[in-house]
Amino acid sequence: MPWRLLGVGAAVLAVVAVAGGVAAALGDEGGKTDGETKAAPSTTTAAPSRKPSAAPTPAASESPAIEVITSRNSREFAALLKADTCDQANVDFAAEYTGRTVGFDGSIVDMAPHGDYDTRYDFVLAPGNKGPKSTVGPTFKYEDVNVFDLNLTGDKIPDTVGEGDRFRFVAEVREFNTVQCLFYLDPVSTEVR
Repeated sequence: MPWRLLGVGAAVLAVVAVAGGVAAALGDEGGKTDGETKAAPSTTTAAPSRKPSAAPTPAASESPAIEVITSRNSREFAALLKADTCDQANVDFAAEYTGRTVGFDGSIVDMAPHGDYDTRYDFVLAPGNKGPKSTVGPTFKYEDVNVFDLNLTGDKIPDTVGEGDRFRFVAEVREFNTVQCLFYLDPVSTEVR
């Protein structure tokens, strides 16, 4: 009889332990504790920087939020997006903002295969909605990128992209070519608009 009581007691303990484990798993919402919130996984992946980094990369939980330079928070960028000439303002902006992230509403002016590749392209971008007919603002270029590198986001992600398509571009300023008056950018995200 004592062995039966021990067996019944062990079975009850096992049921309680399983129920407690299920309740704990459901109750802690993926591992967060009281006063803690768990960050949602990022849906946007930044393209790797082409600059070597002297400092070690921080863990995802330690990385600071990226400040995006826009026409709303930078007078220099707002003026640059409306300029119709290539002048010292472009050089000054590039000197100050190389390595930083910018965001603007723009369109694809031109899209051509990069070299002999079938799936890698060079994209010429301009602010505004006029695509190949753009005449105002600087010229931006993504060089040697795959469509997947654009990190497309938004409600209706297209199967293909091409000249005239309009997006909200977020990109890192890589360099400025003074001869071509061309800003080279690395895509961070491209939101359909």
